[in-house]
Amino acid sequence: MLRFSRKTLLALEAVIDSAYNARAEPVQAKQITARQGVPQRYLEQVMQQLVRAGILKGVRGPRGGYRLARERRRISIGDVVRIAVSFDDAEENFDGGSDLGRKVVVPLIASLQEELMKKLEQITIEDICRRARTLDLETRAGEDSGADFII
Repeated sequence: MLRFSRKTLLALEAVIDSAYNARAEPVQAKQITARQGVPQRYLEQVMQQLVRAGILKGVRGPRGGYRLARERRRISIGDVVRIAVSFDDAEENFDGGSDLGRKVVVPLIASLQEELMKKLEQITIEDICRRARTLDLETRAGEDSGADFII
């Protein structure tokens, strides 16, 4: 089974959390860590990498935090996964240990990963937020305002 690393899943959940809990003020990392149950220091590393990649925007100051850098309908799950995998230390490049591995197994896995990424590119953060709303998941204020991002 193809699996995402913990860091990739954390990045996905953090971006979705930031979108789903969007308000006029940014979502603070401590709020996300409380909902996700991960150490803030670990999450901050992931969030900073997402800021550098242009998925999130960091807001400084006492009421600072994170918000989406683009509209949720313009960020795909594939965007987040591609960025998370690029900075994932646990990701290992394996080019096959034998001719069979190099010529059969590695190309097979690469084509499956390519198909998966194509599917992930078709799902937006907005799609996921809509799904969360249909499941009646609470936002930090108890209701989703539908806010996208602030310019």
